[in-house]
Amino acid sequence: MSSLEQNLEKLETYLARFRQDGILNQIGGEARPAASGATFDNHSPVDESLICKVARGGAEDIDAAAKAAKEAFPAWRDLDASNRKKIMHRIADRIVARADEIAIAECWDTGQAHRFMSKAALRGAENFRFFGDRAPSARDGQTLPSPTLMNVTTRVPIGPVGIITPWNTPFMLSTWKIAPALAAGCTVVHKPAEFSPVTARILMEIAEEAGLPAGVWNLVNGFGEEAGKALTEHRDIKAIAFVGESKTGSMIMKQGADTLKRVHFELGGKNPVIVFDDADLDRALDAAIFMIYSLNGERCTSSSRLLVQESIAEDFQKKLVERVNRIRVGHPLDPATEIGPLIHKTHLDKVTSYFDIAKSDGATIAAGGEATGDKGWFVKPTLFTGAKPDMRIAQEEIFGPVLTAITFTDEDEALEIANGVDYGLTGYVWTNDLTRALRFTNKLEAGMIWVNSENVRHLPTPFGGVKASGIGRDGGDWSFEFYMEQKHIGFATGQHHIPQLGK
Repeated sequence: MSSLEQNLEKLETYLARFRQDGILNQIGGEARPAASGATFDNHSPVDESLICKVARGGAEDIDAAAKAAKEAFPAWRDLDASNRKKIMHRIADRIVARADEIAIAECWDTGQAHRFMSKAALRGAENFRFFGDRAPSARDGQTLPSPTLMNVTTRVPIGPVGIITPWNTPFMLSTWKIAPALAAGCTVVHKPAEFSPVTARILMEIAEEAGLPAGVWNLVNGFGEEAGKALTEHRDIKAIAFVGESKTGSMIMKQGADTLKRVHFELGGKNPVIVFDDADLDRALDAAIFMIYSLNGERCTSSSRLLVQESIAEDFQKKLVERVNRIRVGHPLDPATEIGPLIHKTHLDKVTSYFDIAKSDGATIAAGGEATGDKGWFVKPTLFTGAKPDMRIAQEEIFGPVLTAITFTDEDEALEIANGVDYGLTGYVWTNDLTRALRFTNKLEAGMIWVNSENVRHLPTPFGGVKASGIGRDGGDWSFEFYMEQKHIGFATGQHHIPQLGK
């Protein structure tokens, strides 16, 4: 039996209960259908088959979940942080134990290739261990003495929070947002993307099996305009953490304004990879390909613009075309597959619409440029060359396995092109000139920059973007800055003079 056949056999075992019972919401420790009784169908992007029916939550379900989170908050806030740490480590242990199930279910639900999802599940466990270890220090503050006061600071959890996660790598991104919230002492209402609900339900089960008290973490499935809107407007939800499109982030800010919600956004990107002529070109080629064509190109940190110096552009792009044409598109549960199907027919239509846009704007489709396969939402990895910085393919987030190549003459022009978009999430710079690297990265408008490297996350470092790519930072202590409030207490150290009024 081939590896693909083995994975398909496992898939049927893992999804059997969802096919039979559907996916329910989880509110206050209880599995519930939507209050309205409504459901929606969840289809696999691989062959368009029905995976299961999903509870279609709405305002009533969000209200129940928010109230459950509010009720559970005081006890979770006051629980000794060492006990929160133990629970989070038990969650991590159970993620590892079910990593194969999580990876295979996510492949079928999202179309992501198994070679990447098998690692994403373990990354989710790492997120829970990392933030669990930091839970005991989450409330730590400073001592700031003055002549008359002993001033101390501490942090306290902000309260129940809403977390809205996307469909591209939903399991890992859910852990990335939920783990620091729990470590800080917050309670959670989680609304996963409607296109990829399966692993959110598995993660919820794992948390409660690990001993997380009822109501600390609640799950409501549904659509953004219904469940999502109700969550962002609910007065008991003190903050919203969102990963998704920049346009949706703007809507959430408006919806949360009346209740003065704190927001944290990880939004879109049109990230440049800049290759200078003195770079290690073989490594730069590997990194440029990996950062746009892995994960189906469906990630905010993908390097979707290649800026390559004119003196090396012809040879570099020739090698790029050869490599792109050899990328293996196929069934996501086949270990040999490098690109699986896109998440949904609507997204496939969006991505493929840029093929005509590229041609009409005068760019060249040097590789790919078409959908493929009889069933499922597959597209060939695509490369645009001869692009100009003001073209739509160089300005707009396509969010698929599509790379736009642009040439530049010198450092100043490269910087102008790199910064000439609405986004500013990541940047990748390839040069062996350290002085240039320091000078260039200082002026590059991006929240995260890697020099002579692909995206390699170090969890204590800040993660987030500038401009239309987001608000706030995750990672290390930066996560606690969002999920917690600073508090100052001043203790008088002597009989200092207090002004007297009305005596």
